[in-house]
Amino acid sequence: MRKLDLYILKKFIGTFFFAVALLMMIIIVFDLSENIDSFLKNHATWQRVAVDHYLTSIPYFTNQFIHLFVFISVIFFTSKMANHSEVVAVLSSGVSFWRFLYPYLMGSILLALMSLYFGNFLIPNMNEIRRKFKDEYIEHLVKGTGGNVHIQTAKDEFAYVSMYDLGRDVGYKFSIEKYEGNVLTYKMAAAALYNDTTGPHNWRIDFVTERFIDGDQEHIINYRRLDTILENLSITDFYNVKEDFEEMNFFELRDHIQVMRQRGTEGIRRYEVEMHQRMAQPFAILILTLIGAALSSRKIKGGMGMHLGFGIAIAFSYVLIGQIGKALGVNGVVTPILAAWIPNFIYILMAIYFLAKAPK
Repeated sequence: MRKLDLYILKKFIGTFFFAVALLMMIIIVFDLSENIDSFLKNHATWQRVAVDHYLTSIPYFTNQFIHLFVFISVIFFTSKMANHSEVVAVLSSGVSFWRFLYPYLMGSILLALMSLYFGNFLIPNMNEIRRKFKDEYIEHLVKGTGGNVHIQTAKDEFAYVSMYDLGRDVGYKFSIEKYEGNVLTYKMAAAALYNDTTGPHNWRIDFVTERFIDGDQEHIINYRRLDTILENLSITDFYNVKEDFEEMNFFELRDHIQVMRQRGTEGIRRYEVEMHQRMAQPFAILILTLIGAALSSRKIKGGMGMHLGFGIAIAFSYVLIGQIGKALGVNGVVTPILAAWIPNFIYILMAIYFLAKAPK
């Protein structure tokens, strides 16, 4: 049995990485044809294109489509075994169908763990390089928030800036207000706010007026210049980074969501869906592996072509349902955790059906 397990496992892993290599080449060719004008226009060196863009993109695209790679790989090599009557020979020797699935399960667990590590730790680190290159040479990912920026920096604390100049890192007509319930207890107003590059929370504030309010009593202090640390205010509050969660590992994303929740920030659902999707995707590998093995282990009329056609239809329907669930979660129709797990809930029922039918 150990030889059979190793035989199937080698076919599983080997076919998977072959599929990844083949599709990566196709993705790179299409991406290069689409972005070559931007590379040339912005004078990107070929070393940076090869390393900072394409090398760092391999784990990103592999993990993005890993459940498809796994599913198609399982369909391909299992249907090939079925056409060569290898599956029949194995089952005829007294091996149960459930025991036959053991190497499939082991291979899918290994790939699921790889996906879990890639999605939550490796890819966010590599995305810092990839996205920096993208921002410089393909698409500007960092954009200012414009004028009249209102920020809830804490539960009862609010900041405002009339305009923030991202290029000079300076904000104009800045103020902070603190409340106890509905009562204003503190207000700082300033003509200009400059970010101190020594730290994200370090600021230089010019022409400052501080008001400390206690009932009918009010104490006012004026400063020509004030160097201070505003713990609840960061430079990142004054600009938007497109899909910045791509650079956050699991723990950074979880902490960021907590900060957004405390501030009552809009758009938090997109981050929550992303966090839950990172945990749901590895389980999709297990589910689709079992479906693929059960579906393609039978020798049918039409052979491998029929198996692949049916398998590709199932794979892309999984992606479609995943995108629908994501849209429902982001727009608040369903909870973020349900949005991320909807495809798995549906396809685990499909897996149970095919697994129950396959031994017969």
